[in-house]
Amino acid sequence: MDWCLTGSAALAVRSVPLQPGDLDLVCSVADVRRLGDLLADVLIEPVAPSLNEPEGWISDWWGRAFCNARIEWVAGVRALADDPEPSDFGAVATARLETVSWEQWQIRLPPLSLQRAVSHRRGLSSRVAAIDSLATT
Repeated sequence: MDWCLTGSAALAVRSVPLQPGDLDLVCSVADVRRLGDLLADVLIEPVAPSLNEPEGWISDWWGRAFCNARIEWVAGVRALADDPEPSDFGAVATARLETVSWEQWQIRLPPLSLQRAVSHRRGLSSRVAAIDSLATT
């Protein structure tokens, strides 16, 4: 299955000292329904096309589940995700994914520098400081 982890959980995998709020995944359009099938018994909202979402929606597909944590995923991320600057889940991030070992898993994540830049733009100063603390440890 083609997927990557982004958001606060991706930072936690890198040992950034924070508590993730949920699991944010980006998967391929080819795998979006398969991910929904794997999570069928814990779905909150089924995998669905974003046809009825407001203009400016970030992806063509999305889904949501809850299994001891909220799990949200998108597929077919649209170009506007990187406009006016790159996001940590758009095509720019996807082209630069890094594989990180976590416990016994190999997990693909967006570059830490990109996640820091996004956190800075969002005004998440405590998250930026937590990311920066990695450089001093």
